[in-house]
Amino acid sequence: MDSAWNGHTIPGSTAPAPFTPFYVPPGAKAYDSSSPLILYTGQWSTIFSSAYFKHTIQSTSKANAAISFKFVGTGIEWFGNCDRRHGIATVVLDGKKKNVDAYCDHDSPLKQQRIFWDFNLHYGEHTIKIINTAKRPGSKRPTKCDIDAFVVTRGTNPKSQSPLSSKPSASFLQTQNLASSVAPKWTLTQKGTTGVHAMQLAIISSTHALIVDKVEHNPLTIHGHPAWAALYNLKTHAVKPLDMQSNSFCAGGTFLSNGTLINVGGNPVVDGHTSSADFGDLDGLQAVRIFEPCDSESLERCKMYEHHSRIRMASPRWYNTVLRINDGSAMIIGGSKKGGWINNATVNNPSIEYFPPKGIHGSKGLPIHLPFLVDTLSSNLFPIAFSLPDGNVFIAANRDAMIYDWKNNRERRLPRIPNSIRVTYPMAGTALLLPLSPENNYEPEILICGGSNIPDDKASYDISSQDPATSQCSRMVLTEAGIVTGWKVESMPQARTMPDAVLLPTGEVFIVNGASTGISGYGNVRDQVGSSNADHPVLTPILYDPRAITGQRFSSAGLPSSPIPRLYHSVATLTPAGDIMVAGSNPNLDRSEIQYGTEYRVEWFSPPYMGMNRPEVIGKLSKLNFKEEVKVQVKVPAGNKGQFKGRESPLYQFLPSLSFIHLLVALMDLGYVTHAVHANTRLVYLTCSMVGDILTITGPPNGDIYPPGPGWIYFLVDAVPSVGLKVMIGSGASPPVDRAALESLLKNSDIDQYEKLKGGNEENLSE
Repeated sequence: MDSAWNGHTIPGSTAPAPFTPFYVPPGAKAYDSSSPLILYTGQWSTIFSSAYFKHTIQSTSKANAAISFKFVGTGIEWFGNCDRRHGIATVVLDGKKKNVDAYCDHDSPLKQQRIFWDFNLHYGEHTIKIINTAKRPGSKRPTKCDIDAFVVTRGTNPKSQSPLSSKPSASFLQTQNLASSVAPKWTLTQKGTTGVHAMQLAIISSTHALIVDKVEHNPLTIHGHPAWAALYNLKTHAVKPLDMQSNSFCAGGTFLSNGTLINVGGNPVVDGHTSSADFGDLDGLQAVRIFEPCDSESLERCKMYEHHSRIRMASPRWYNTVLRINDGSAMIIGGSKKGGWINNATVNNPSIEYFPPKGIHGSKGLPIHLPFLVDTLSSNLFPIAFSLPDGNVFIAANRDAMIYDWKNNRERRLPRIPNSIRVTYPMAGTALLLPLSPENNYEPEILICGGSNIPDDKASYDISSQDPATSQCSRMVLTEAGIVTGWKVESMPQARTMPDAVLLPTGEVFIVNGASTGISGYGNVRDQVGSSNADHPVLTPILYDPRAITGQRFSSAGLPSSPIPRLYHSVATLTPAGDIMVAGSNPNLDRSEIQYGTEYRVEWFSPPYMGMNRPEVIGKLSKLNFKEEVKVQVKVPAGNKGQFKGRESPLYQFLPSLSFIHLLVALMDLGYVTHAVHANTRLVYLTCSMVGDILTITGPPNGDIYPPGPGWIYFLVDAVPSVGLKVMIGSGASPPVDRAALESLLKNSDIDQYEKLKGGNEENLSE
């Protein structure tokens, strides 16, 4: 019998046990192979074994032997065996054919394997037929096909039930009628499924997004077990599972100056409490996972790499924020020393460390204490952080904010966020550094929206999913005069907790996802909906124009409403194409189909410019150094002028052939998105000019304005952007490495400390 991957041992046992991905989530229903609802034709054999669901499986090696199964729901999974004797079956789902190969490179059958799945069905009656071809390339004998069980995602009938809670408040319902009666200019499309739940999201190339989840029973499978990371093709919507070693539950991430992405932190093996106990994953609390640049569409060499004995953090961190700073390295901020919910002094990790490690301030590569992260307990996980144009770092947590001079280890406290609004987990708001421009010497301004005013001293057992969120947005200019003026407050049309704020190349902010009541997390508060700590999902996005006058900045005119609730563990990002990818939502311990269940569907919000004649960058541009002037050929289509209100900006040129048009070049970091935190998201307008069809672009002044690393350039004509072009900003060199600090970290910190304290076997916890 094959042992489970990673040498899993059942809690309380010392012997490795077999692992199967078979799982029936709450709200779904399993049908055994012997169910009278499954109709068999041709020759099938019944095999009895305790290793099968309900102890039976149906097997055939005959060509054209088939089954038919009618079901009502929104998803279907087929489980069976795989080994070298299994082959191709034709799956016909509602008349659409697809060949599915049940072969896997094993002598003995792997049992209860997920052979086929589709979660993208409309609610209603469906029919699945499976026909054994008895063939596969390279096989000279008839191949097998097995039916162990079907798992049906029953879903919700949209005609009989609303996706909202059964007890919405009148004020919440009123907020849903925001769309203008004018014909919509935005479009919303639901297309594609992520395969693994989208807890973390980053665009890695013009064709792919990286999706990272926690360890759970996702439908996408790799090496005989559910995957919890995947690469999503932005063009074809195909997904490829990524092999992960450690539990990346609530990790953070960033790109480095050389284009490498790091995924940092996570959760330990939670024996007996979550699906990771079944999977036998590694402790992820100190993990630094490496994902090398991967721009190839083939993805053959794209992988996540871990080596805890040589590459790790000095201390455990769960819910940490990871920020690229002006030397191209990563600052790792705060977090908790183990998984939990609301932070407290016992588990708080009030420190920063760097990757690669730095020996500054006498730290010798070990964590540097931050009093700010002590003073901001308890709601201070996933701190909001942005690298500022003077090289310092803005950090907000709970209801406080500061500017951190990391080179001198000095904190400068800022005015407290007004009205006692809390903005970090679990009272999660969202935040952005508003666009930087040479027009005002890159004056930085922070925008923070949403969150909650639930007091820190309110007992967790007294918090309810019906407690209202806040509609407050706060802005502060981070200059001496701006700090003296303090925060300026305005209100969104709806209250939101857990919203996502996405910068557009036009400088506008698209706010989507979230709930109008409750807080982040699952299974904690009173009046849970399913397991969700939040309720009343906000289904209509809003557009925020930071340039407009106060009172006229928010609008939902023409914005379509989504039918999909996006609550805890939802994400959204701008794509290279210029539309907004929205995915995720899973306020559950594991995959669940109850309200509000695990969401795999992907939505695409397309701004009006997606349907216009758009400018194009014709020439090649893959690297742009600081202050470097480069020329690139572009195409400006006729008819752009007047289609879209242009930005009032002196950054335009007189073109005899086109009259006056407004030109902009937006350099963007699309960020690393998780838990409403859009770390590293950035928009810097570059100095540009144009003669004929040649556009001249000047790189950002230095790494303070744009930290060195990958970025996306969008060329805008009259506020209509081109497709984004991936460009390496800076030299492309790796961030500085302090060898003494690295060796000190390895010498003075233990591998996978949390598991060691529990008595775990260190040899099984790292490779």
